[in-house]
Amino acid sequence: MYKKLILVLYYAVLQYIPMQPMPGWKIGYALRRWAVKKLLKERAGGGIIVKDHCNFGKGDKLTIGNRSQLSSHGSFGGTITIGEDVVMGPEVVMMATSHEFSDINVPINLQGARPEEPIVIGNDCWIGRRVIILPGVHLGDHCIVGAGAVVTKSFPDYAIIGGVPAKLIKMRR
Repeated sequence: MYKKLILVLYYAVLQYIPMQPMPGWKIGYALRRWAVKKLLKERAGGGIIVKDHCNFGKGDKLTIGNRSQLSSHGSFGGTITIGEDVVMGPEVVMMATSHEFSDINVPINLQGARPEEPIVIGNDCWIGRRVIILPGVHLGDHCIVGAGAVVTKSFPDYAIIGGVPAKLIKMRR
């Protein structure tokens, strides 16, 4: 019951409190951090930032490392693990769930869901604006994902990726 009340408070009020540089942004950050830490219990690190209008469902499958961010107007669904010191631009979408579509004789909306494929984001990653990360993707530590990329496969540590679908642009080392 307690978690349901916090969810209602978050989605009805807290998600709308302004972000920096608007007046009251520090209060908004603190209140959203408090709510998310209560919802995620041990799965939310210290110093996290949850920006405005961020949708993470009930938060029961989300893990966020120390000093990481959830993006403004972001959407996070399914089992997602975000490492430490991860920064995100606005409107990032991570979906570890998808629709089944294998039977061409049955409408997609009647085929149900595919098995969930967890998403893992390594430590010290920078995810640009409007990036979409699809089921099963694992990004290594220290990766950079260019704005607007659609990430359909996994990449190693230090990769700089971008494009639709995302490709390796170069290594940071």
